[in-house]
Amino acid sequence: MSEREFVPKEQIVRFAGLPSDRITFTLDKLGKLNLIYQIRNPYLGYTLNYAGYDCLAINAIVKAGLIEAFGHKLGVGKEADVYDALAPGGNRVAVKFHRLGRTSFRQTRRKRGYVSEHAGWLFQSRLAAEKEYEIMRLVHKNGVAVPEPLDQNRHVVVMGIIEGGELRRWKELTKPKGVFRKIMSNIRRTYIKAGIVHGDLSEYNIIIKPDMDVLIIDWPQAVRTNHPNAQEFLARDVNKIVKFFAQRFSVRVEPERAMEYVAGKTSRLELSA
Repeated sequence: MSEREFVPKEQIVRFAGLPSDRITFTLDKLGKLNLIYQIRNPYLGYTLNYAGYDCLAINAIVKAGLIEAFGHKLGVGKEADVYDALAPGGNRVAVKFHRLGRTSFRQTRRKRGYVSEHAGWLFQSRLAAEKEYEIMRLVHKNGVAVPEPLDQNRHVVVMGIIEGGELRRWKELTKPKGVFRKIMSNIRRTYIKAGIVHGDLSEYNIIIKPDMDVLIIDWPQAVRTNHPNAQEFLARDVNKIVKFFAQRFSVRVEPERAMEYVAGKTSRLELSA
């Protein structure tokens, strides 16, 4: 599939090194399980779908000893599904399946500059997972409040459990100013210590934990601070959070003051009365 969308059956036989009748039996079985798609014109060919790609990734992470059972779905987004899972020994983890292709190709290219114009959705999803895992490792190492990144395979990232609810779902917070300061402190640490800008931060990818701590999720669109648009992305992230807290919780700060704080130009974040 690196060379064409649908792989001719003859090529599959040649690559597999198995008898043609065995290949026919296997492809028919995979088709009945809806793990691959088939075309008959202009040639007989097959392609892997997301269900088949899921099976390959799950097989790998199970063999690696990362998970032994899946629980309920934690969240569904435009470009990913996240599941609760159980690791050997009883620890809970989160398993994120990247599924690019739910939004338009133009939107995907706009948000993710590494995507090639000719790359298939499965390949793009693998690149997104690889990038998110590496970014999460970097920011986690620098003390940013993210789920602990555990491993990555194909389009899947295994991470520490995500408990709590998206910020957008909270109508009231017991200490909204404290939560706001925690979020801004994490943006600052991401920028100054890790040299990263989230790039798509909003109330949709900030998790408020039961103890009112925060987790920042969804990192595949992050950029380095030397990216030509890093300052623009940072300002957009900050402005979204400032606007949301002002409207929802009456926590107010001038966006310019918030930007100075997260960029390290000031050491304190003064909130309006």
